Amino acid sequence: MPEVALDHSQDKLQQDRIENYDATVVDKDPYDVDIADFNMINPHLFSSNTLWPWFKRLREEEPVHYCRDSVFGPYWSVTSYDDIMKVDTSHDIFSSEPNITVGDLQEDFPLATFIAMDRPKHDEQRAVVNPAVRGKQLRDFEPLIRERTQRVLDSLPVGEEFNWVERVSIELTTCMLATLFDFPFEDRAKLTRWSDVTFAIPGLGVVDSEEQRREELLECLAAFTELWNQRVNEEPRGDFISLLAHGSATQEMDPFEYLGNILLLIIGGNDTTRNSMSGSVLCQNLYPGQFDKLKAQPELIPSMVSETIRWQTPLAYMRRTANQDTTLGDKQIKKGDKVLMWYVSGNRDESHFENPDDYIIDRPNVRSHLSFGFGIHRCMGNAVGEMQLRVLWEEILQRFDRVEVVGDVERVPSSFVKGYSSLPVILHPKK
Repeated sequence: MPEVALDHSQDKLQQDRIENYDATVVDKDPYDVDIADFNMINPHLFSSNTLWPWFKRLREEEPVHYCRDSVFGPYWSVTSYDDIMKVDTSHDIFSSEPNITVGDLQEDFPLATFIAMDRPKHDEQRAVVNPAVRGKQLRDFEPLIRERTQRVLDSLPVGEEFNWVERVSIELTTCMLATLFDFPFEDRAKLTRWSDVTFAIPGLGVVDSEEQRREELLECLAAFTELWNQRVNEEPRGDFISLLAHGSATQEMDPFEYLGNILLLIIGGNDTTRNSMSGSVLCQNLYPGQFDKLKAQPELIPSMVSETIRWQTPLAYMRRTANQDTTLGDKQIKKGDKVLMWYVSGNRDESHFENPDDYIIDRPNVRSHLSFGFGIHRCMGNAVGEMQLRVLWEEILQRFDRVEVVGDVERVPSSFVKGYSSLPVILHPKK
C-alpha cells in the first residue's frame, strides 16, 4: 500500500469548532430553552450525564427536530423508537454514505468504512469479515473468554479501591480484540489507544489537536499495513486482517479505506463492550434490588446483559443522509440532509419501554433495544459482546458478594461514544 501524506491545513478549523461548544448547557433546564435552539451533539451533555431531560422533551414535543446550526452544520435529530426504526430500515431513502457520524469526511483524510457504505459494496465487504465472529469461530471463543475473565478477576485487589474501567473493562475487551485481529498480544494496549483517538475531540481530552489525532491514526495504519503484508503472503486464516487481505471485495482497498475498516472493527469490538461492562457494574449499584434479584436468579444473566446494553446504549447515535426528499413524522426532510438516529433516546422511549429510565433485568421486551441497530447495518459482533458480558457476570457471581462503586464516575466527553473513563470500585468477597 502507498504511503499517505499528512495535511494539517484543517487543524485550526477543527480547534475553532471545539471552542464553540457551550459548556453552560449542563446548568440549563431544557424546558426553559427554546426547543429550536437544541443542539444534541454537545459533548458536555454526555460527560455530565445531563442529556436525559433534553431528549425527553424532544420525544414529547418534537421527535423529529431540526438543528439549524452546529459546529458540523444543520442536522435532524430523530428521537422516538418508531421513527428511528423507520430510518434504520429504509435503506433506499436514508443512506449510510458518506459517514455514520455527524461530521463529514475530510477530503485529505477520508476514512471510508463498510458501515458507511450502501449496497452492494457494504454487503460485499461485511461478508468478508463476518466469519470471524460467527458460527464455529464464535463457539470456540467462549473457553478463551472465560479463561481470560477468570485470570483478570483473580488478579484484582479485594477490599482496595481501583478503576474498574482500566483493570477489567479495557483489559478484557483489548484481549478479545487482539485475538480477533491476531494482533501482537504484548502490544494490545495500542488497540485501545487507537480506538480512543478515533472519535476524540481535540482539546476535550485524549488528544490535544487534530494534528496529533491524525498522526496517531497513521501510526495505526503503518502497524496494520505491516500485518497485512505478512498475512497476504500466508495461507488464509480466520482473523480480521487475513480475511481482509484475501477477500475478493477488500484486497484492493486503498490505505484510507483499509484504515477506516480497521478502526471500525476496533471500535466495534472495544467501545461497545467495554462501556457496557462498566455500565453493568454501575447499574448493580444504582439498582441494588435488581442486583439482589440477579444473585438469587443467575439464570437471568442473559436478560440482564440485554438490559444493560439498552440502559447504557454505548453508541449514542448513527447518522444517515437523505437520498431523496421525504417525510418523517410531520417534517419535510430534503435530499442531502443529515439525519441522526439517537439510539440513546429511542432506548428510553416511554411508548415502547415501560419505565424506560429504570434498570429492570427481567424486562419482557428487552431484546428489542436499539443499541445494535437494525437492518443491514445491525452490529456484526453483537454475539461476541453479549458473550463477554455474560461470562463476566457468571464469574463475578462466583467470586464476589458485590462490586461497590465508591467514587465519582467520569464519563467520556463525546456525543457518539457513550462511555466511561473512570469507575472507582471496591470488591467485597463472596460470603
